[in-house]
Amino acid sequence: MIISIASGKGGTGKTTVAANLALSLQDSGLVKDFNMLDCDVEEPNLHLFLDPGVLTETEITTFVPVVDQEKCTGCRKCVDICRFAALAFVKETVLVFPALCHSCGGCELVCEFGAIGDDSRSLGVVESGMVNGHAIHTGRIRIGEAMSPPLIKAVRRHENEAELTLIDAPPGTSCPVIAAMRGADFVLLVTEPTPFGLHDLQLAVEAVKVLGIPAGLVINRADLGDNTVQEYAESEGLEILMKIPFERSFAEAYSRGESIVNVSPEWREKFQRLYTRIAEIVEAKA
Repeated sequence: MIISIASGKGGTGKTTVAANLALSLQDSGLVKDFNMLDCDVEEPNLHLFLDPGVLTETEITTFVPVVDQEKCTGCRKCVDICRFAALAFVKETVLVFPALCHSCGGCELVCEFGAIGDDSRSLGVVESGMVNGHAIHTGRIRIGEAMSPPLIKAVRRHENEAELTLIDAPPGTSCPVIAAMRGADFVLLVTEPTPFGLHDLQLAVEAVKVLGIPAGLVINRADLGDNTVQEYAESEGLEILMKIPFERSFAEAYSRGESIVNVSPEWREKFQRLYTRIAEIVEAKA
């Protein structure tokens, strides 16, 4: 089973929920084995709460065309097929702009003269480690790289290595989030009871509907703000699976890189019940 933990906006506590859920499942007997994927590749921080120790790095690269000018006839087919302006024909020469290339390979396919070859550029790295016998894989994008979905897909190649995979998705509702949610069995949305939280939750819910994935909701700092988020969830038939109160001890623990279940052990059982309910929903939808 794959659970993607997402949020319409940053700062709602998505990584907090992911880390505490992972820690609560350790030695719980609810699942034999699980791994964790931090797909928030632009600002990964799940490892800060789980402390995987020694990490191994794997560089992830992507295709970029290189043009053999001697073989090139100037037919412009490669330029015409590119929808991202990564190729341009200037003074009888095909120029390549690697930062714009989406690695579709179309230019290589349409070239009848073998003038397009393979080059590559680095997207970033996937860092892998272990937390109490459970694997954690973290994507870390190269500074200056604009395309994160290919790196997210590289992180997700590890999702079938365990009975359960927990994905810490990027915030928002753009392409990186879709790449981290697509194909999941369940999306656990995390929000806060504020106007911004409600607005971005609505966007996230619509994205999940398009993907056709069952979802549930965690409301963080639930005793602040108003009831509009809860009313919206009820109107959408979105089950509220957990409410986390605003407590100083939780905030202090977070600032130290600690988790809720470490400072308040009674919450370990609550997160275990959260997982059990998600498993029930997924099984019912199967």
